[in-house]
Amino acid sequence: MVRAFKARGTYKADAQFIDGGNPLATTKRRNAQAATRSSTFSLLDNTTITSQRTYAHAAKLDLVALDKKWQHIWGEREDPGTAPSEDEKKMYILPMFPYPSGNLHLGHFRNYTIPDVLARFRRMQGYNVLLPIGWDAFGLPAENAAIERGIDPAVWTKDNIAKMKHQLKGMNGSWDWSRELATCDPEFYKHTQRIFLMLHERGLAYQAESMVNWDPVDKTVLANEQVDSNGLSWRSGAKVEKRMLKQWFFKISEFRESLLDDLDVLAKNGRWPERVVSMQKNWLGRSKGAQIRFPVLSFDKQDHEGIEAFTTRPDTLFGVQYIALASNHPLVIELAKTDNELQKFLEAMPTLAADSKAGYALPSVRAINPLAFDPKTPDATKASLPIYVAPYVLGDYGHGAVMGVPGHDNRDFGFWKQNSEDAARVVIRSVSEPVEVASSSSVSEPFLNPGILTEACGDYAGKTSTEAGEALVKLLADNGEVAKPTETWRLRDWLVSRQRYWGTPIPIIHCGSCGPVPVPVDQLPVTLPSVKGHWLRGKAGNPLEEAHDWVNTPCPECGHAAKRDTDTMDTFVDSSWYFMRFADPHNTEDPFSADSADSTMPVDLYIGGVEHAILHLLYARFIAKFLSTTPLWPTGTLELGEPFKQLLTQGMVHGKTCTDPSTGRFLKPEEVNMENPAKPIIIATGQTANITYEKMSKSKFNGVDPATCTEKYGADATRAHMLFQAPPTDVLEWDEEKITGVTRWLRRLHERMERNRGVLSSLPADPKAYFSNKPSDLTSSTLRDKEAAAWLAVQNTITSITESLSKTYALNTVVSDLMGLTNTVLDLPESSPVQIHALATLVKMLAPITPAFSEESWQILHDSTSAPSVLMEAFPVEDGTAESLKSSRHVCAVQVNGKLKFTLEIETPSGELKGDVLKDWIVDKITLQASSNPLVEKLKGARKVIVVKGGKTVNFVV
Repeated sequence: MVRAFKARGTYKADAQFIDGGNPLATTKRRNAQAATRSSTFSLLDNTTITSQRTYAHAAKLDLVALDKKWQHIWGEREDPGTAPSEDEKKMYILPMFPYPSGNLHLGHFRNYTIPDVLARFRRMQGYNVLLPIGWDAFGLPAENAAIERGIDPAVWTKDNIAKMKHQLKGMNGSWDWSRELATCDPEFYKHTQRIFLMLHERGLAYQAESMVNWDPVDKTVLANEQVDSNGLSWRSGAKVEKRMLKQWFFKISEFRESLLDDLDVLAKNGRWPERVVSMQKNWLGRSKGAQIRFPVLSFDKQDHEGIEAFTTRPDTLFGVQYIALASNHPLVIELAKTDNELQKFLEAMPTLAADSKAGYALPSVRAINPLAFDPKTPDATKASLPIYVAPYVLGDYGHGAVMGVPGHDNRDFGFWKQNSEDAARVVIRSVSEPVEVASSSSVSEPFLNPGILTEACGDYAGKTSTEAGEALVKLLADNGEVAKPTETWRLRDWLVSRQRYWGTPIPIIHCGSCGPVPVPVDQLPVTLPSVKGHWLRGKAGNPLEEAHDWVNTPCPECGHAAKRDTDTMDTFVDSSWYFMRFADPHNTEDPFSADSADSTMPVDLYIGGVEHAILHLLYARFIAKFLSTTPLWPTGTLELGEPFKQLLTQGMVHGKTCTDPSTGRFLKPEEVNMENPAKPIIIATGQTANITYEKMSKSKFNGVDPATCTEKYGADATRAHMLFQAPPTDVLEWDEEKITGVTRWLRRLHERMERNRGVLSSLPADPKAYFSNKPSDLTSSTLRDKEAAAWLAVQNTITSITESLSKTYALNTVVSDLMGLTNTVLDLPESSPVQIHALATLVKMLAPITPAFSEESWQILHDSTSAPSVLMEAFPVEDGTAESLKSSRHVCAVQVNGKLKFTLEIETPSGELKGDVLKDWIVDKITLQASSNPLVEKLKGARKVIVVKGGKTVNFVV
């Protein structure tokens, strides 16, 4: 098997992570007032060994110093242990790579902490883990920043990457920096261009005239997905305009069936969130219905083609009251040549909201319901229908025409109310609806569900929607083929052209003789030219059009003068395949080798925000499915070409937001006195500020720089606090004040570690052997009960945490379970061998979450700076004692004179105990364990004690 990635162990990747810096001095050792204590361990052979341990009060825990110390140590370690074997299972964990904006925010910190924790856990389980990192570095923000600042976007981007890389290095992460990539690097986008050419060779990348969404601020084309429901640009917020331009498209529609059908595979066992699956299904939008032709009646002595309309509800054909057309429908374009008012309306349409109900009634044409030619059709249905031009009709869906049924469609209802005084007719009623209500000529809202056709439908009255729909389509198909069953899709081909500079150049040369010619593969990459003067002038638009030395080039086929394509690719093209490049990031010949793809792909766990559910995730699935049909990913078809086995969508991080109760104005931190976090006081007025948690933004003054937290509390405490505050998929309401609870927890644990310094240098018998020996006296037996309960808690915690880290990803419960176990373990005497094993197990389970703290704790327990790394230890597994520990205890019902007084759990007595010996043993157990119960004195004076079923019931007769 060819390795997908070099197996180097945990720290080789970490070594790339460190900037250097001096290691801290060794942790302060015992002070002058050291004390000596002796610990007695009961071992397997019941002998007694006394261990002399010297300790002092623990040095104050400095988590920030530990970060620096261990980051340096990790960087110095070249070979932390044996490299993973070829037989190990791979685990590819990947967070969505960041855009280098220049500053990490808490959302980034959360997004990259989660996969790091899971990766460290899987390494400790023995997996060969790939956790790479890179930069989604092309895009409009860099270009806009260049225009504003008069600098090259490459310089701006490089500086931002350096800043964010430094910030990431303070998170105690374990990313493989040897695989770092940036999409703006020619060594990366060379292969993006190669994939473009592969699509072009297959006819899946093509150029076509298209009505496009034009952002007048960013001066570029936007895909439909990048325009919100209000017709605004997703990036600039500008009102989007419509323009006709020649554009490049990827034929994603070629893969629409598999993109839809394979969602069911991804949804199995909750591998992909139901919400994301539903969003993609809706976006793909397969609709089954009928295509119906409406004849056109002309008053201008012109012959016009019939209007083809798609409907999912042919059963509502009797309720059609108008036809609505998109602005680019052929009939509209034809009539606009002679209709000045229509032309004015079309010119005004780009300024209307996307959901506008405005309409223009075409004065020279009417439509005829095809049912009008059936003699049995009621007269009302035979009336001619007005034809409108309407903004709400999409030109690229259903032939750009809508049969308007106001009685049974929300959008049609809203449009009709605004453009006509006629009431919508209800032609379908629910099964339980009274006939007289259904027959009413006016309605206040449309009836949207299938139902029963009313008397307005002639011979079809009483039929169900399904029966009537099928019968009507058959009737029209048999009489002139004016209807046929069909399906349509909401998905449109992916528009990838952008009229901007900072993106991957499209590798096409336009020749007057040869047409569009692909750039030869051996001439890739087509690199971006330097256009420094453009940025200095602060100009918007595409500077590539002015780079004449770059644009003008000979045609690769005929050698004549030609021009390069000046469009660049949508940045989603880069992010649609970067995860495959991580498998083979230094390959200079191909995007990646087939061997590396086969052994690495698919990504086992992909982590990112739900806001990418449609754009990025859909495009990535499309490109991966395409690549699985090429020699680059031979085994891809076995995975259905799906790139991500499991998807975890982490929630946003909201910040504490203060507002003035009088004005609603957002308050800056310096305007508020936060001495009492629960009651912040506005300094200027003395009023109590309102507190909410909202999405972080500069305008709300609620942003938090994660560096301020790591510099104050340490990366480990920040990691643990962030995980503890909310499940990964939920919104996290960041409250920095609460982090002190985490630091107190770690401090308590650290103090116990210091008092147990060196205990792992000579480990006592393992608990499994320890619990196999019965205690020799009652005091030892009572301690043994406590130890058994603690070790059972350890076993249960191992089970719970392993489940959370490998299946449910409930990382908040991992932290809470570890906190709970800490309380249990610290309640044991320091002399207990079970406490020592429990401490060691606890540190191992902490390691993925608090790596620096755990490394330090592991060294303390070994009292050696040369101790092996805890991160190279195996993650704890159950030792098989849980069932025996459970079965060795039982609930005892304590009665007084035959009446139940209380119950408690006691150790199940040995079968060797009989008669009075058994009775005395059980009474001692009860009176000792229930010593705080006021009844105990009465029990001690009992005249008689009756033990039933080996101690399950004990009756004290007093």
